[in-house]
Amino acid sequence: MAVELVVEDLLDAAPQVGTVEQGRHSRRIRSAQRPARLGCRLPSSLVGRHTTIPTRLTAAEPAFSFEFFPPKSDDGERKLWRAIRELEPLQPAFVSVTYGAGGSTRDRTVRVTKRISTETNLRAVGHLTCVGASRADLRRVVGEYADAGVDAVLALRGDPPTGPGGTFVPEHDGFRYAVELVALVRELGDFAVGVAAWPEGHPESPHLDHDVDVLVAKAAAGADFAVTQFFFRAADYFRLVDRVRARGCDLPIVPGIMPVTNVAQIERFSALSGAAFPADLAARLREVADDPAAVRAIGVEVAAELSRELLDGGAPGLHFYTLNSSTATREVHALVTTAPSLAR
Repeated sequence: MAVELVVEDLLDAAPQVGTVEQGRHSRRIRSAQRPARLGCRLPSSLVGRHTTIPTRLTAAEPAFSFEFFPPKSDDGERKLWRAIRELEPLQPAFVSVTYGAGGSTRDRTVRVTKRISTETNLRAVGHLTCVGASRADLRRVVGEYADAGVDAVLALRGDPPTGPGGTFVPEHDGFRYAVELVALVRELGDFAVGVAAWPEGHPESPHLDHDVDVLVAKAAAGADFAVTQFFFRAADYFRLVDRVRARGCDLPIVPGIMPVTNVAQIERFSALSGAAFPADLAARLREVADDPAAVRAIGVEVAAELSRELLDGGAPGLHFYTLNSSTATREVHALVTTAPSLAR
C-alpha cells in the first residue's frame, strides 16, 4: 500500500447500471448515488450471514475473522478447504482470501472467494487491489463478487510486483491510491468496504501521523472498517486508534494477529511488512526452533496474551492470518474466548 492522497473526480467513466440476482435478493451495481455509510446492505439468505460486518464490529461481543491465501496446487487447495471447514464452526464475522505477491493469483483468489460465498455459511470478503488492474478490470472483479453474493470488499493498493519497497506504478487507467479504490467500490454497489491499517507505520510512510491521515481519508471516502497488518505490541495498536479517534474518526479498526508457528517464516514476514519482531520473543523461539510443537505452543501462548490485551483494551475483534492452517488459530481462539475478561 503506497502513500495515499485524497483525489477528487476519481471516476471519469460510469459503468453500466444493472441488477445482479442474489438468491431471493438482488444487488444493484450502480455509479450514481452513493449509499449511506453503514446502511443499504443486503443481508444474505444463508445462515450465519444475517448481520453485516459493520454491525458485528460495533456489537457487544468481539468479532473474529480469518484470512487465507490462494493455493498453488491441488494439495494446497485441499489444505485450504480443510482449514476453512475446521474454522467454519467458529462462526467468524467474515473470511477473506488474499492476492498473491504483486497482485498475482487474482483470478484464483476471486474463484476461491466466490466458492466460499456459494458453498459455505461463511461471509466471504473479496480482496481487491490496484496492482496490475485498470478501472475496467476492477469493475469486472467487483461484478463477479456481486454475482456470487459477496457483499463486502477489502480495498487495498497492494504491493508492487517487485515487492515491498519497490516503486508502485499504476496500470494504465488504473489507480495509484487505495482511497481511489474505496470510492470506486462505494460507487458501484451496496458493499461494506474494508481497508488496511498499519500500527507501526507503512514502510513507505514518512511518519505515523501520515498513516493516520491516510486512514482518515479512506474513512471519509467511504470505508466501513479497517484491518491492521499483524504486529506484536498492543501499544502500537492503541497508539494508532488513539490518533485516529483524536481526528474525530470512529472507524472500527480490527487488529491483525499472526500466531507464530515457524521462526524463519515469521522473521521473513516481519522484515517484509516492517513489523517489529520482539527480541525476547525471537530468543524464546530460537531456543526451541528444532521442535515445531514447542514453537507453536509459544506462538499460541503469545498470540493469546496479545489478543486478550487487545480485547480488554476495547478492540472490536481480531483478524487472524491463518496461513491456510487452522490449528494455531483454533487454539488461540479457544484460549481467548474462554478467558473471563472476554466480555466488554
